Amino acid sequence: MLKRVLAAVLIFGAAPLAMADCEFTIEVGDGLEFSVTEMTAEKSCGKVKVTITHTGTLPAQGMGHNWVLSAAADVDAIAMDGIGAGFDNNYLKPGDERILASTKLVGGGESTSVEFSVADLSGDLMFFCSFPGHSALMKGTFKLV
Repeated sequence: MLKRVLAAVLIFGAAPLAMADCEFTIEVGDGLEFSVTEMTAEKSCGKVKVTITHTGTLPAQGMGHNWVLSAAADVDAIAMDGIGAGFDNNYLKPGDERILASTKLVGGGESTSVEFSVADLSGDLMFFCSFPGHSALMKGTFKLV
């Protein structure tokens, strides 16, 4: 089987077998949807980088999006606490230890990234957008293998 895969790579120029996903690019637009709903990374990555790109046209104040990682059980509480933190804090309570990683809010045409260690992460993890009301639809699972 491996010989056939390697032969296909040589003959057809197919991409070689995929390495661990350590870097992710996610698109968001003027709607309430991430371009992916599941992310799987390997612990061997050490660090993971997530980049979000807002492909819409609305400004961050009206339809901003970010990417926040936390334990699945903490998503709703983080989102609720973020409302009081306001736009200037990316709708995230400053110093909230439940937040494992996050980006800033971006509007149409903008992108941003976050890089974080996966060494100590475990359990049921979710990513979501903390803009008020968005977390109900804009969320997905983050798995480590």
